[in-house]
Amino acid sequence: MRSNKIRLNCGTTIPILGFGTYSYENDRHTTEQAIHTALEMGYRHFDTAKIYGSEEAVGNALGEAMESGMVGREDIFVTSKLWGSDHHDPVSALKQTLMKLGMEYVDMYLVHWPVKLKPWACSAVPNEQDFDELDLEATWAGMEKCLQMGLCRAIGVSNFSSTKIQQLLQFASIPPAVNQVEMHPMWRQRKLRQICGENRIHVSAYSPLGAPGSFWGSPDVVNNPIIKSIALKHRATPAQVALRWGLSKGTSAIVKSFNHERMKENMGALDLRLDDNDLLAIERMVERKIMRGDFLVNQTTSPYKSIQDLWDDEI
Repeated sequence: MRSNKIRLNCGTTIPILGFGTYSYENDRHTTEQAIHTALEMGYRHFDTAKIYGSEEAVGNALGEAMESGMVGREDIFVTSKLWGSDHHDPVSALKQTLMKLGMEYVDMYLVHWPVKLKPWACSAVPNEQDFDELDLEATWAGMEKCLQMGLCRAIGVSNFSSTKIQQLLQFASIPPAVNQVEMHPMWRQRKLRQICGENRIHVSAYSPLGAPGSFWGSPDVVNNPIIKSIALKHRATPAQVALRWGLSKGTSAIVKSFNHERMKENMGALDLRLDDNDLLAIERMVERKIMRGDFLVNQTTSPYKSIQDLWDDEI
């Protein structure tokens, strides 16, 4: 990753550009091919999760690359996530993940959402009856045990608001190393970045382009006239400008495209440098909440009000 890494509070380093492996179609062969291409381009951080259904494809592709001598295990950074139906036993859940990956450890294990689901809930969009009462302290104790057992090199969270982060820090013996959240020029996560920064928690951005083309996202980021004008000025693309903006805030980013040209384009953001005028122009853009986790929030009104609370303190 051209030495583009950030040191986390636990001492390990994370590449600032990660490759997302979620695919709606979940075609294993396509995912494996994309990972091989990503490796050739220089990607070294691969982001997966139980609910993505891509852990086996990630493991197979990376295993083949390691077996061929293209990369060593120490050269790659693998992130996976604890799904809501496994909060009762993070250790067993991570062992299942490692079995699918064919690895002895992951570099980062995240609590996917601060939401507990019934053991049978396996849908990315749960039904109301799938939700259970969350005991975050017990969940985090299980995450800490994963770390102590050597099943992962670091633990963190995903989709945690500043309020949820502060709640977690009240009892965590080991603070989260990462909080992975949606972040882009139209949802900047100012308050969350401040709280995480004060507590040395690294913010990693997913959907850093606003997830254009997905059923929950919008093309508003890459189509924004200010982003486009900055791209034209630097002979770059709007996607590269949006990515570099996030990286300029000290965050890392998880990009998701299996298209060869877009994968190459995203990697090119590492070479782009925005000046103070560019950053000021982006700061003056009108923010819009594009994703906000609405695909999940809208499914969880009365029985799990706290899901809505995730976002109320980020406006």
